[in-house]
Amino acid sequence: MSIIHLPRRVDQGRCHVAPGRSATVCVLDVGSTKIACLIARLRPASEAELLAGRTHAIEVIGYGYQQSRGVKSGTVIDLDKAEGAIRRAVDAAEQMAGVTIESLIVTQTAGRLASEAFGAKVDLDTGAVREADIRRVLAASGRHQIKDGRTALHALPIGYTLDGQDGIRDPRGMVGDVLGVDVNLVTSDRSAQDNLALAINRCHLDVDGVVATPYASGLASLVDDEGELGAVCVDIGGGTSSIAIFADGNLVHVDAIAIGGHHVTMDIAHCLSIRVDEAERLKTLQGSAVAAARDERDTITIHPVGEEDGTAPQTIPRLTLNTIIRPRVDEILELIRDRLVASGFSGRIGRRVVMTGGGSQLTGLTDVARHVFGRPVRLGRPLGVKGLPIAARGAAFSAVIGLLIYPQLAPASLFEAQGNSTGYFARMGRWLRESF
Repeated sequence: MSIIHLPRRVDQGRCHVAPGRSATVCVLDVGSTKIACLIARLRPASEAELLAGRTHAIEVIGYGYQQSRGVKSGTVIDLDKAEGAIRRAVDAAEQMAGVTIESLIVTQTAGRLASEAFGAKVDLDTGAVREADIRRVLAASGRHQIKDGRTALHALPIGYTLDGQDGIRDPRGMVGDVLGVDVNLVTSDRSAQDNLALAINRCHLDVDGVVATPYASGLASLVDDEGELGAVCVDIGGGTSSIAIFADGNLVHVDAIAIGGHHVTMDIAHCLSIRVDEAERLKTLQGSAVAAARDERDTITIHPVGEEDGTAPQTIPRLTLNTIIRPRVDEILELIRDRLVASGFSGRIGRRVVMTGGGSQLTGLTDVARHVFGRPVRLGRPLGVKGLPIAARGAAFSAVIGLLIYPQLAPASLFEAQGNSTGYFARMGRWLRESF
């Protein structure tokens, strides 16, 4: 077991934007199917101009997008290919924005994302809760032990207790004898995080912060009071599907499974014996998770592998394609449903399920999800960001846009995931620049 030592607060780090100041922020989403980089200006704005919970208006000034290379299920499997794809995405964003960046905030999808709830308590000396008492109880929570080989991404206070009375959001000035705090600790495998940082550092970039992908997606796609009333954001990516549960305005649970939209594509490619890129095209343009009556009459043309050797194109009913798609969609959604039940928070998300991520855009998927979850389901798209190209306004870009929102909320986190200038990532980055 290892102990989390409370580092300097995030609001002193580079991944926090002070409420009254402007800043330029660079973010990077390294996924299994795409790598996206955004550079944006964050400008203080009035509450009337902003969505709930935000302090800054966001305007994207640079955008870079590349097909993912060297990454599988969110895990770096080829450093050279991953470095090349990241470098190209960042270079494109820099050229568009007319700036050169040195550091960025990145998503973390791989590494078996998981949440752990724990609490800490301290005795009050004066009876009334002071700022110093809150600092003491937060410091006490920083001594929590986590398993070897795991690393902390976020440690988010989700509520305080006073003499056993829970549900307290701000205990300052209240009277009692024992102050406690409940914390949601989000962790991942250290090796997955380190290899992602290594690929980024080889591009001569530092990592300011690491954000769990479903958390970022939830920040971008939840609206109005969904986070306060209780909601789950389901991000279906190319190689992974992840969930973030929000209640009372806080992130209370995170989980992930290593299966996503690319598995649907591979099923189509295998069953129809066609190229992967054609399978992706068929899935996107012709496929559906719900079969319609006309699917048996409508036909589509496929080009089997080896057609260049004389194999003629084939015509198949659209029903054949959709019959291949449905079992994998059922599997993904049923696994997510089971993880929701196992989390213990299923009863706190009300009737709000928000689907996002590139895989969520499959025709008919939300209809199947309503049946599997037994709740209303809507497709979540990122909101409240200016300057985005049309191609980046869909659900596939929720995570990277959520990274632009995160710096406005970073002080809520107790731990910075080793993304500060004196942390492991920055030290590794300096070593790489000095050595190569």
